[in-house]
Amino acid sequence: MAACILPEAGSPAKNRGMSPSHSPVDAVVVGAGFGGLYALYCLRKMGFSALCFEAGDGVGGTWYWNRYPGARCDVESLQYSYSFSPELDQEWTWTEKYSPQPEILAYANHVADRFDLRRDIRFETRVTTATYDEARALWVVETDRGEKVEARFCMMAVGCLSSANKPPFEGMADFKGPIWHTGEWPKEGVDFTGQRVGVIGTGSSAIQSIPLIAEQAKALTVFQRTANYSVPARNAPLEPEHVAKVKADYPALRAKARMRPTGIFFPFNATPALEASADDRQRQYEEFWTRGGLPFLGAYGDLLFNKQANDTIADFAREKIRGIVKDPATADLLCPDNVFGCKRLCVDTGYFDTYNKPHVKLVDVSKTPIERFTADGIVVAGTLYPLDAVVSATGFAAMTGSYDKMRITGRNGLTLAEKWRAGPRTYLGVATAGFPNLFMITGPGSPSVLASMIQAIEQHVDWMVDLMAHMRDTGAKSFEAKAADEDQWVEHVNEVSQVSLRSTCSSWYVGANVPGRPRVFMPYIGGFPVYVQKCNEVMDTGYDGFVLDGAKTGNAAPEVRLTKRWHVPLDMDVISPAMLAAKRVPVV
Repeated sequence: MAACILPEAGSPAKNRGMSPSHSPVDAVVVGAGFGGLYALYCLRKMGFSALCFEAGDGVGGTWYWNRYPGARCDVESLQYSYSFSPELDQEWTWTEKYSPQPEILAYANHVADRFDLRRDIRFETRVTTATYDEARALWVVETDRGEKVEARFCMMAVGCLSSANKPPFEGMADFKGPIWHTGEWPKEGVDFTGQRVGVIGTGSSAIQSIPLIAEQAKALTVFQRTANYSVPARNAPLEPEHVAKVKADYPALRAKARMRPTGIFFPFNATPALEASADDRQRQYEEFWTRGGLPFLGAYGDLLFNKQANDTIADFAREKIRGIVKDPATADLLCPDNVFGCKRLCVDTGYFDTYNKPHVKLVDVSKTPIERFTADGIVVAGTLYPLDAVVSATGFAAMTGSYDKMRITGRNGLTLAEKWRAGPRTYLGVATAGFPNLFMITGPGSPSVLASMIQAIEQHVDWMVDLMAHMRDTGAKSFEAKAADEDQWVEHVNEVSQVSLRSTCSSWYVGANVPGRPRVFMPYIGGFPVYVQKCNEVMDTGYDGFVLDGAKTGNAAPEVRLTKRWHVPLDMDVISPAMLAAKRVPVV
């Protein structure tokens, strides 16, 4: 692996001793994950001054905070990386098919140091308010350290899965042991040796961590509200020959990936499941199960769009669970009764096998929820489960949770929280009417979590910085999404989502995991290449759907600089029904 130059001991403090007010900058970036790092790189490349605020004491975003046991990416390492630098592609070498959290964090640190990005980042600093000054067309950004900075643009790189969801169970303050959230895991790790441990939740972080926690714990009790499908990762060290082959023609892999609905290249069979015989389907599922990982959903092209087809893969997955878990009652509890892939599909290493261990117990809390914590454990249906430590694997307030932690105020005193009370509303997922010069990297209404995140980030940032450069070229003071175009985009996102079975269940895609949140399908399911084409069309028509205030030439066609990398044709061999619907349904 390429050497990772970690920050010097105490280096974040060098970025904290600042005066309460700063000189104005062109852009404030909120968050130093993969989105924030790439934003800093592009802004600097295009001659813009920038300042980034990051709540943690290091870079990495999601991969900085999620240090729980077993945390790793579910996208193959060779594709879960930046594509903007051929030199970076060649000098960094991944060691496993699916990278573990420490290696991804090391990669983020390497990128920050290689491109000298830390000098523009203020660590351990959380943005509390961002207020648009209409008279001066500036954002005034304030932090929890009493700092204040003015910027022409505000770029939200806060991530889609970065705000921990912490259900307030009764009596939590009475519990004598520690309570850890998987999304805020301590750097030093946690030793569960000899302890009675409770894990709340069976989503992705639980499925990854439970096998490792079980190796240490004296007793492990898992509290499950909703069973989840999971496919074996089949993780393995990467063969040097395979890595060399990919590096020899990395652009070809990137190009093939961008044509796919998810922006990820993997084996895909576009034929419908119901056109195959039962025996052929069984063989196909066995082949894809043996291969493992998220590509299992590529066994047939209609699995997320036809309920009868989906039933065939759901039945197969449930039989696999029953074949692994020896106790029939436990196996039944672990078998989901919803659409396969409706929720984010999980990828695991030994998850279901863990329930065969005599010290591991599964407690169903779907019908009798957790009543309360006591000093000594958790009570369900009148039964006390004695515990020494609890792991809350309860996920995130997805897509919009980090925005909720800031007071963002646009025109006429309107706050983003007020505007989004009934659900997030954006144009293209990059901007929202009433909030000029505010960018949202992988915001709601964009492919975001349904695509390869780093590719989605790069496409967004390139498009945004090109718009900023165009405004500089034409003398425009501000850009703002038009309310009518935003309404049409929101309607388009909702209409296309109905094509997919993903819209039919209670998942964090619709905010169902957080009580009181409006039920709105937040990511754009029309496919990464279709979305990229729509963004390019908006740019090519002089930013149709936006008002560029003060521009000498109005909404003239821009000089395309960064976005020229994103001319993505559709791969008609793997085009999905959602992509077809997205092409059919007009945006305006």
